[in-house]
Amino acid sequence: MKKLTSETLRNLYLKFFEDKGHKIIPSASLIPENDPTVLFTTAGMHPLVPYLLGEKHPEGKRLCDVQKCVRTGDIDEVGDSSHCTFFEMMGNWSLGDYFKEEMIPWSFEFLTSPDYLGIPVEDIAVTCFAGDKDCPKDAESAKIWQKCGILPENIYFLPKSGNWWGPAGTTGPCGPDTEMHVIRNHAAADKLNSLQFDDAPKGTFLEIWNDVFMQYNKTADGAYEPLKQRNVDTGMGLERTLCILNGKSSVYETDIFEGAIKKIEELSSHTYNENEDVTRAFRVVLDHVRTATFMLGDTKGIVPSNTDQGYILRRIIRRAVRFGRNIGLPQGALKEVAATFVAKYEKVYPELKFNSAHIYEELEKEETKFSKTLQQGIKEFEKVAAALTAGGTIDGLTAFHLYDTYGFPVEITGEMAREKGLTVDIKGYEAAYAEHQAKSRAGSEQKFACGLADHKEETTNLHTATHLLHAALKKVCSPEIEQKGSNITEERLRFDFNFSRKLTPEEVAEVEKLVNEQIALDIPVVMKEMALDEAKAQGFTGLFESKYGERVKTYSIGEFSKEICGGPHAERTGVLGTFKIAKQENVSAGVKRIKAILVK
Repeated sequence: MKKLTSETLRNLYLKFFEDKGHKIIPSASLIPENDPTVLFTTAGMHPLVPYLLGEKHPEGKRLCDVQKCVRTGDIDEVGDSSHCTFFEMMGNWSLGDYFKEEMIPWSFEFLTSPDYLGIPVEDIAVTCFAGDKDCPKDAESAKIWQKCGILPENIYFLPKSGNWWGPAGTTGPCGPDTEMHVIRNHAAADKLNSLQFDDAPKGTFLEIWNDVFMQYNKTADGAYEPLKQRNVDTGMGLERTLCILNGKSSVYETDIFEGAIKKIEELSSHTYNENEDVTRAFRVVLDHVRTATFMLGDTKGIVPSNTDQGYILRRIIRRAVRFGRNIGLPQGALKEVAATFVAKYEKVYPELKFNSAHIYEELEKEETKFSKTLQQGIKEFEKVAAALTAGGTIDGLTAFHLYDTYGFPVEITGEMAREKGLTVDIKGYEAAYAEHQAKSRAGSEQKFACGLADHKEETTNLHTATHLLHAALKKVCSPEIEQKGSNITEERLRFDFNFSRKLTPEEVAEVEKLVNEQIALDIPVVMKEMALDEAKAQGFTGLFESKYGERVKTYSIGEFSKEICGGPHAERTGVLGTFKIAKQENVSAGVKRIKAILVK
């Protein structure tokens, strides 16, 4: 097994698939494009859903990348050996091109060849779909694995719960997958038959890669029909793979975190492996500062707030501050830890260097804001906890008081309560919060619904209207206005943009007038694929400090709107209806939000 650095592994993976005819595409933003079903990009396939559903990709049918991802459902678990909120997912895709016969041998080659990962064949186990009343056993994948050289006794079969992908909703593309695992305990593995994979003692296997074969479409009546376009979608977690290759017990002991660990040790006078509590605190700070660095450095401009992505960002920064104080990190330490991550990743993700001043400023502001009340809040919490016996419950009003007065997200109160054997009345907290302001932070546990809602006619029309709104704002308010976020459902559009104040009634009326004029003209929406430099030269707007592929999709609506975009659009503006701005809101300092509708 090769010992590799993160830079070497990342490049090795991309070069392997480039040599197999794949185009390397850049990582998409952490904020999904026009997908209201999820707050963050959670997997490498997420930005590619339209193309998995049949839309043509500008770079062709064979793609590979390393995608920035955030998953926030397990924030409370961060601090153990493996959980991370931010991670990198290496992946490759076939959009109706190759299938199992090519992908499985390529997976085997990358895993076992001494030119690549060099994992001994006898140390690899694979799982395949066992079959059920709906779809047959995936004997084909098992046969290909065996032909490659995987030992028959190391091939296992699992039901849909273990080896099946999708559909995310009730209908849509889906199919069997095959997972690759490193065998960590041969003695335990040798006692299992082909159907007993789930009976293995914990730690026997560690998953390293997953190949998904989308070959069915689940219909509304529950039938599984063969897909005309069969796709391959794979995912290999960079951090976990590094951990395995280098024989480490934790992802935090790889080269990714070396510089940050040294910085925390220097600032805190503690050492990473000092004891269990200190190690956990180090890991929380490491993970949360890295995640915050990528969120703040993203091209779409996430900032701490009390809603949506901003709420998650605020929560992880404040959790990092709390655990940092536990190991003696001084005021201002987070931005110094963040600087180690900017230095580590700036060549791969240059937007971090480009936005570094913003990253450090926002971290310092949020840390200062929380630090002012942290110690007082902890004292208040200790008073509340001292009045309760083990197993007691902190009532909802008290939990809300800790949030409203001391800035403690209820999750932090809950975490501190668990440390003392207490619980929090979450329902009571939510009721108290609802009386104060509309609760809008929900979303960290939402499931990704495959982006299918974005292909409804109403959603598509609102997406097209968003382009017109963006152009109108530039004309009425400022040519410097840029999109900072977008959330579109079939009922309404939500558009975030950089601006220092709310629009005046006269400006609102003028924006509506300009948009509705373009709708009344029934202008064709024209899509063209072209080189990025050509698109820029022709005046198409985009976040050019981020990375694009060599070719991009451009959408023009006459000379009024010209944007680089990948989402669905109406064919003509005349189908949209009447555009109406329904509401304006503040998102954060310098970022405003418009909600608008289309009336037929």
